[in-house]
Amino acid sequence: MGRPLQRLAELGQSVWIDYLSRELLAGGGLSRLIARDAVVGATSNPTIFEQAISHGGAYDAQLLELLPRQLSPNDLFLELACADVVNACDLLRPVWEGSEGRDGYVSIEVDPNVANDALAQFDQAKRLHERIDRPNLLVKIPATTPGVAAIEDSIADGRSINVTLIFSIDRYVAVARAYRDGLVRFRAAGGDVSTVHSVASFFVSRVDTEADKRLEAIGSKEALALRGKLAIANAKLAYEHYQQRFSGPRWEYLEGKGATPQRCLWASTSTKNPEYRDVIYVEELIGRDTVNTMPAETIKAFQDHGEVRGDTVAEKVDDAHKLFADIAKVGIDYDDVTETLELEGVQKFADSFAELLEGVRAKRGALAAA
Repeated sequence: MGRPLQRLAELGQSVWIDYLSRELLAGGGLSRLIARDAVVGATSNPTIFEQAISHGGAYDAQLLELLPRQLSPNDLFLELACADVVNACDLLRPVWEGSEGRDGYVSIEVDPNVANDALAQFDQAKRLHERIDRPNLLVKIPATTPGVAAIEDSIADGRSINVTLIFSIDRYVAVARAYRDGLVRFRAAGGDVSTVHSVASFFVSRVDTEADKRLEAIGSKEALALRGKLAIANAKLAYEHYQQRFSGPRWEYLEGKGATPQRCLWASTSTKNPEYRDVIYVEELIGRDTVNTMPAETIKAFQDHGEVRGDTVAEKVDDAHKLFADIAKVGIDYDDVTETLELEGVQKFADSFAELLEGVRAKRGALAAA
């Protein structure tokens, strides 16, 4: 029997790593993760870039070369980030080719400050795809209401998209519909739907963090007994909807033309509450045709002591439905929980992006002075 992460791959679940940096690429870290830990994809985010750019020297040489161009902090960041994403795409290209486009993807996100501007998100996604120009690139667009419109238009334009910041079942249903409708439009315009791919990134641990806070505030025995359960139930119901949405005559027509399903991607899978098992959001969400994107510490922990029991995401779905009734009974408003998380998620990304640009500005100033 293989190691735990290799066993996930055998069960049809893909492991991606949730960060990207120059040091990870140049130091051979990503290559080792691919070879040793069955990692077949990578996503980037502003927080990781900010830490790598501000607190290390990996980007100094490129920044020095860019100084004479007097670029804005935003344009400087794009130069740095796009270089990393190009290199990561090229490194993962054999995985993409060997899996026939199933894996081997690298993600970069649109500016979080345009999360509520559909046209700006569509335009940025198009520009990033054209600039990086790699078939295994996914551009991340948040699943806000305007974002869903941008996602459909991007798919209809033949762009592969990582839909991020999904918290609620209703929003996931809208995202899956946008992907399918975008493919229909792309096909009608003469496009080859086999060239378009997407994942729907469902954030997991944050759901428990928010719900547990509310359950503890209620404080009843019944409420406290429900802590640590909503996030997994939420993901199980998302997977149930995935199976429903990507089946039946309408989807089978697109599939016959080469379309691939928009897989569920479990994001935010590190455990925030130390009372919970550190790999719970991996162990309980194993499922065929899904992705779990993990931070390095979760990859290490799961390889060390993760338990692989089979397709756990498809188990006890009836219990997951019942849990939704139970949390409503004790006074938890699920819609308010997920709406709060979406608003906070967009703001956290915007704050991280602002810190990133400030870090780029400060590093540029320090290098110029030196």
